[in-house]
Amino acid sequence: MKVSFYRYMLAAFAAASLTAAGSALAQVDAAKSSVTATSKQMNVPVEGKFGKFTAQVKFDPAKPADGNAQFSIDVGSYDLGDESYNDQVRGKDWFDAKTYPTATFVSSAIAPAGANQFKVTGKLTIKGKSQTVVVPVTVSQQGATQTFDGSLPIKRSQFDIGTGEWKDTSVVADDVVIKFHIVAAGK
Repeated sequence: MKVSFYRYMLAAFAAASLTAAGSALAQVDAAKSSVTATSKQMNVPVEGKFGKFTAQVKFDPAKPADGNAQFSIDVGSYDLGDESYNDQVRGKDWFDAKTYPTATFVSSAIAPAGANQFKVTGKLTIKGKSQTVVVPVTVSQQGATQTFDGSLPIKRSQFDIGTGEWKDTSVVADDVVIKFHIVAAGK
């Protein structure tokens, strides 16, 4: 049971690391958007989803350097599909949601990286620990709606996710992949 919980926690951590670009003064459609985190527990992938997050995005593919993105994720909203695992993930060894209720990402630069591809650099903060990350983002547009897809591999240990008995990476891997699908409509 601890192994499964740990996998779920790791997935939650990954989701918290969400980053993306946004659309010019866009309104993010939370119902169509998602942030997940996938980790491996005993080499078996475990995915969880964050149910609550907010985003502010501004993005014009013709002027990517002028864009910016800010995300705030409610780490207490992480869902592994089982309430007992969710409670463990919110605890001190994992997200410590009472002390650190949100994970954030704030972009500092957006650069083109090929057709519809961009690299978004910014600061990811989880559980009070910050790291500069570069997130590859694919942008597609249909009418006034822009969609931002990407994934970001992180190390949970860099954010003190999984402390105490969970610090050992032989059961729950250190690697976590945060995936996001953000749908935003221009104003």
